[in-house]
Amino acid sequence: MHGYLLGTVAPRPIAFASTVDLEGNINLSPFSFFNVFSANPPIMVFSPARRGRDNTTKHTYENLKVVPEVVINIVNHDMVQQASLASTEYDRGVNEFVKSGLTPVPSLRVSPPRVGESPASFECKVNQVIELGKDGGAGNLMICEVLLAHIKEGILDEEGRVDPQKLDAVARMGGDYYCRASGTSLFKVPKPLATKGIGVDQIPQAIRNSKILTGNDLGMLGNVVQLPAKGTLDEVMEYGGTNEVHAQAQQLLRNGKVEAAWRLLLTYHQG
Repeated sequence: MHGYLLGTVAPRPIAFASTVDLEGNINLSPFSFFNVFSANPPIMVFSPARRGRDNTTKHTYENLKVVPEVVINIVNHDMVQQASLASTEYDRGVNEFVKSGLTPVPSLRVSPPRVGESPASFECKVNQVIELGKDGGAGNLMICEVLLAHIKEGILDEEGRVDPQKLDAVARMGGDYYCRASGTSLFKVPKPLATKGIGVDQIPQAIRNSKILTGNDLGMLGNVVQLPAKGTLDEVMEYGGTNEVHAQAQQLLRNGKVEAAWRLLLTYHQG
């Protein structure tokens, strides 16, 4: 079950969590059971689960039970190997900042330091710990409220928004696999929030039952608010039969030209 869950629920962002114990010993460890769950208040949740092989708990979990403060650092491609090294199960009291070669930077609101190399770090207090079970593999949800965010200017665009290409984040897949969220791996899908698309069910049957157009293609066609005007028959004469026309429309969709694809399809099928 562990392998199936982690192999299919992916990619998962990484919480690179720095914590301290009562004596001030620092611990730094990555966790891929992690995400953001609220913006107001700003809440992040991650889970240092019990070890499946022997049902022991992790130092991060033990630290947060006594000092409920954590810095959640975001991992990018430049530091992924060091973050992985920090996941080594060193003995209690060993400082993973030292072992990984990463730079501890004093936090302003909490006791644990943040990672200087991280593109974004979030100083948090732990509002609640939810223990999901007592057996090996059981999660321990750390409900963390963000008190202060450190965002490096180098990952922002001209409008002050996070540029995913500059962030260059990495995420966990199953087994030893990671993925890199930058370059050609990134693509846009317009959110249908302010508008209501016509839906796939409103696409003419001859188009909906195409042997060429995929479900993604139909999703793009169904996201328009209204159908555009048809073109002229001259616009489709050069493409031949149905499959050729649908292939050309598909290429237009791949290039983001949804209205042009619709015009081509409507002109061919409705004349």
